[in-house]
Amino acid sequence: MWTRLVANKILRKGLGSNNFVADYPIDIEDSLVGFPILEDPSLSGKSILNRHMDTLKYKVFVSTWNVGGVAPDEDLAMEDFLDTCNNSYDIYVLGFQEIVPLKASNVLGSENANLCMKWNSLIRETLSGNRDCRHGSDYEKKRMHGREYHCIVSKQMVGIFISVWIRSELRPYVSHPSVSCVGCGVMFCLGNKGSVSVRFLLHETSFCFVCTHLASGGKEGDEKWRTSNMAEILSRTAFPRGPLLNLPRKVLDHDRVILLGDLNYRISLPEATTRELVNRKEWDALLDKDQLRMELMNGHVLQGWHEGTIQFAPTYKYIPNSDLYYGCFQAKKGEKRRSPAWCDRIIWCGKGLKQHLYTRGESWLSDHRPVKAIFTAEVGVSRTLRGLRSLFLSERFDPVASRFVVSSKDDGLLCKGRSSFQI
Repeated sequence: MWTRLVANKILRKGLGSNNFVADYPIDIEDSLVGFPILEDPSLSGKSILNRHMDTLKYKVFVSTWNVGGVAPDEDLAMEDFLDTCNNSYDIYVLGFQEIVPLKASNVLGSENANLCMKWNSLIRETLSGNRDCRHGSDYEKKRMHGREYHCIVSKQMVGIFISVWIRSELRPYVSHPSVSCVGCGVMFCLGNKGSVSVRFLLHETSFCFVCTHLASGGKEGDEKWRTSNMAEILSRTAFPRGPLLNLPRKVLDHDRVILLGDLNYRISLPEATTRELVNRKEWDALLDKDQLRMELMNGHVLQGWHEGTIQFAPTYKYIPNSDLYYGCFQAKKGEKRRSPAWCDRIIWCGKGLKQHLYTRGESWLSDHRPVKAIFTAEVGVSRTLRGLRSLFLSERFDPVASRFVVSSKDDGLLCKGRSSFQI
C-alpha cells in the first residue's frame, strides 16, 4: 500500500481534472449550452460570439499565504483581510502554501482532507456573513443583502491548497472547472514544491489561477531553481480540451491568467544592507535588486507578466507570533540567517485585468505575512447564449436543477462548520 502510494505520488497519479472538491457536481449547466439551435453553423462557434458579444466587469479578490504548517484555530477571524464587512467581490481565490508541515510523511503520504475542510469551513462562514463583523450595522447590512457564495473548486497537493468561490448568482454561468497539479519538489516531481492550477469559464471567458510554491534558498544562484520551477509549471500544466476540443489547454492559452503563491524570490543584496534598507522603508532601493522584478523585466520565463506597485514591507521571514524579522537578534550557533524578502507575490498575464489594490495582511500565525490583490476582470458574454441560459435557468426549471444538489451526507466535503482567523 505504502509503495503504491509513493509510486503514485512520483507519477502524479490520481490528480485528474475532476479530482477536486466543489459545492456542486461539475458542469451541471453545460448541457444547456449544447442546445440544438447551436448546431446551426451560422449560430455556433466564433461567429455567434463575434457578432453578439457584450462585456461585463467582475471584481476578483486574490490572496496568497504561506501558513507554515500551522492549522487555523478557533480564534482566527478573516473578516478584516477579506474585507467582508465593507465590500464583497464576485470571485474569491484563496491560495495557501504549507497547510501541512513539509515532512516526509506528508510529502509521500496521502493528503490531509481535514485541514482543507477546516480552511474551507472558515472561508464559507466568513463570506456568508455568519460571523460577527466589528461594526454591528455593517454586519446587519450584509445579512440583509443575503450574500451567498459557492465553492466551485477546492484542491490540495501536499501543502499547496487553492480554494475558489463565486457569488451564487454567477454560479450558473461557470462551466468546465478543472485542475492540474505539477510537482517540482523532491526528485523534481513530488509535491512539496510545485503548483495547483484551476481553470474555469465564466460566461465565454476563460480564467486560470496558478497557486505555486517555488524552490527556497537564499544563496546566490538559487533564483535559477525558482525560475526553472516556473518553466516546468508553465510547460507541464495541462487541462482537458473539452467535448468540442475548443477549450484552452495550457496556462497561457487562457483569457485571464493570475499566478499567486510563495514564489520565494529574494533580494540580491548583502544581508546587512537589506536589513538597513528595510528599517528605513526604502522599498524602491530594495525592489531594484528583487529577483522576481528582474525576472519580470529581463528574464525569459516570466517576461511579459505584470505586478502591481509594492508599497508594503517584505512578507518574510518573521519570528512567529511577533512583528520582528527573523535574525534581528544574535543568531544561535549554526542557525541559518534569512534576510527579509517579498517571497509572497501575485502577478498576472494578458489583457482584461486591472488591479486596484495590492497589499499585505498582518497575521502573526506564521513566519510569512499574507498578500492580497483586488482586480476588475472583463468577461465576454454572448447575447444569444445569455438569453438561452436565462431561459433554461429560470424558476420554471428549478425542480430539475435542484436534483443535482449534493446531498446532506456530503456536508463534510462541502466544508461546512465553524472556525476563525485573525489577519
